[in-house]
Amino acid sequence: MNISIKDVLYKIRFFFIPFLIVLCACLAIKLTFSREEIYFAVNSHNYPWADAIAPYLTDLGNFWTVVVLTLILSLFNYSKAFLLVLINALTALTAQVIKHIFDAPRPTLYFQDQLSRIHLVAGVDMLKLHSFPSGHTVSAFTTALLFTYWCKNKIYGLPLLLIAMLVGYSRMYLSEHFFEDVTAGSAIGVITTVFLIVWLDNKKFIHSEKWNRGLLNLKKA
Repeated sequence: MNISIKDVLYKIRFFFIPFLIVLCACLAIKLTFSREEIYFAVNSHNYPWADAIAPYLTDLGNFWTVVVLTLILSLFNYSKAFLLVLINALTALTAQVIKHIFDAPRPTLYFQDQLSRIHLVAGVDMLKLHSFPSGHTVSAFTTALLFTYWCKNKIYGLPLLLIAMLVGYSRMYLSEHFFEDVTAGSAIGVITTVFLIVWLDNKKFIHSEKWNRGLLNLKKA
């Protein structure tokens, strides 16, 4: 195999091009408004139905979602299951290193003297530190990009991007992260995943017959 960055970007074009447009819009917003203005603009728009949905949306970007998806993929294709868990582990590690370098406060600590102004969703465990970048957003964009890459119909990249964006928004809605945490998380997830796909998908064993089976078709081995 000789897969290049150009090949990967072409396969994920329905995800990547809209992502670049959204990313540019996010950067424009960040340059135009302050952290406080953006945070309270998001936080002030809260609804009971959104309070109920946001915790479930945010869980789509956690470790256990990756585990469940990996187990499901292993039934059909060991290669995809391996790539999903490995690439998510590497992008998560990247995010954790950056988190500990910046050691940034999360919203409830940053605005601790303004907590009366903040809408918090009941039952959500509020974290205090390691805000930048958003790990859930990194995971959501990593996973969405991988599935876009694998889908035969690449147009599915659009709804997959939307799901990843909703996960990112849920992190802000729940006051776990700031706008820049989510924006950076999305960029880290996409950029790192593209390079990891190029590196790993060029390994011969990934495309071997043995690795492209799953637990449901072991008898064919």
